[in-house]
Amino acid sequence: MTVDKGLIIVYYGNGKGKTTAALGVALRAIGYELNVCMIQFIKGEWNYGEIYSSNRLKPNFELVITGKGFVGIIDDDHDFIEHVESSKNALAIAKEKIDSGKYSIVILDEINYALKLGLIEEGEIISLLASKPPEVTVILTGNLLTDKIFQIADLVTEMREIKHPYKKGVKAKKGIDY
Repeated sequence: MTVDKGLIIVYYGNGKGKTTAALGVALRAIGYELNVCMIQFIKGEWNYGEIYSSNRLKPNFELVITGKGFVGIIDDDHDFIEHVESSKNALAIAKEKIDSGKYSIVILDEINYALKLGLIEEGEIISLLASKPPEVTVILTGNLLTDKIFQIADLVTEMREIKHPYKKGVKAKKGIDY
């Protein structure tokens, strides 16, 4: 029996759509009765659409929220060390889910942002990806891409902002942005 090779996929850049692209892959996979787990490294204390829609995709989709919210923004009331601890916890959970044999796809949402902020180390991500079972696909999102992650990735897509309504004062829209 041959095993389909899982991929390492990266959606990065300053444009909108990284998490949305990962969720698109999840939706497609669930259509084939594959199991998907999404671990959110940063998001966590706000209400957003993934929380609600993930319940509708059960039992094939699991959302694990580990983050303490976005780091260093106006309403961030956590110490930096709390953000570091939650990201380290997210890495441990990611390792468990990737190795569990239950999931065809594991999405590490905003992991590259956690790396950019210094919440986790690049070596920890590389180690996690190097030890993944061959049949598991891992998707990384966030606005950073390092050379080392680029080198081991099978697919890299950059989301580049061309135009965004926020620059015209339009607030984030429910169901579109969150």
